[in-house]
Amino acid sequence: MRSSVEEPLRGIAEDFGFFAAEATTEGVTIELFAEAPPPEMRPTTTAIAYTPRNVAYRERGQRFIDYHGRALGIQDEATANFRLYSLDEGLLYEATYLYLLSQIGQNLDEAGLHRMHAVGVVISGRAVLVMLPMGGGKSTVGLHLLRHPEVKILSDDSPFIDRRGRALAFPLRLGLLPGSEHAVPPESRRTIQRMEFGPKHLVNYSYFRDRVCASAEPGILFVGARTMAEGCRIEKISRLEGMRSCITNCVVGVGLFQGLEFILQSSPWELFSKGKLGISRAWNCWQLLRRAQVCRIYLGRDPERNALTLLRYAEKTFASGLANGN
Repeated sequence: MRSSVEEPLRGIAEDFGFFAAEATTEGVTIELFAEAPPPEMRPTTTAIAYTPRNVAYRERGQRFIDYHGRALGIQDEATANFRLYSLDEGLLYEATYLYLLSQIGQNLDEAGLHRMHAVGVVISGRAVLVMLPMGGGKSTVGLHLLRHPEVKILSDDSPFIDRRGRALAFPLRLGLLPGSEHAVPPESRRTIQRMEFGPKHLVNYSYFRDRVCASAEPGILFVGARTMAEGCRIEKISRLEGMRSCITNCVVGVGLFQGLEFILQSSPWELFSKGKLGISRAWNCWQLLRRAQVCRIYLGRDPERNALTLLRYAEKTFASGLANGN
């Protein structure tokens, strides 16, 4: 990865620090240019896909991603090498981050590893996953759980589920809701301006790197719901109810950046392959559900109380050996 400016590179290096490795001469090259897109590089064809953040084109063996005039990304279809042009350093960082998520997700999908839109932690050696929609407070739950030294983290947003239902770590940055950022020292957090949703406070990976667990066997899958109640309560639900939530949060992947503008094809084969992908995701979810206890957690107004209730419930469940059934 190369850039004419340092700040986007520093942000990406921090976010993906868990996966840092020695540089090699093989692989995909990503280049960032702090300049306006060269006019001669703009496509002349009509768009093939539209999203709220960009419009995609395809021409001459390349995909062009237009961020509404603020940036232009160009992907070589044969090599997946990617060039990004923008005068906005913040946009260079965010677009690169989202591009990497889409490529990583696509490659691991092909290997049978699928992301789940959930906060994932490890308690008593077992995976505990809490599915909540975007803005539901997954990162806040994760951050408050990490205040307890016995808790390890897999991911605050999208752990991977393998063919046996195990949860694998995908720790990037922690995103905080406004007002909760002061729980983290200033030197361990930063603020970005997102394309669609405005500012967001991020907790650097280096802040919690010693608390990451690489993988864990299934333990409890929580379907989360927010309430205005004082307390937090938990109830067991059926695997069928859990599967309904898994369809939203993994099989379809609502809330996950799926990178449609980078992988969309206009052929029947592409539609067929997406159907096979859905079946693979559903299989992994079922393997998780088959081996985990499934519960609904009603999160109240006190985030620390929510975390403590969840932690004590998980510890009691695992101590009694009840995690493998409802």
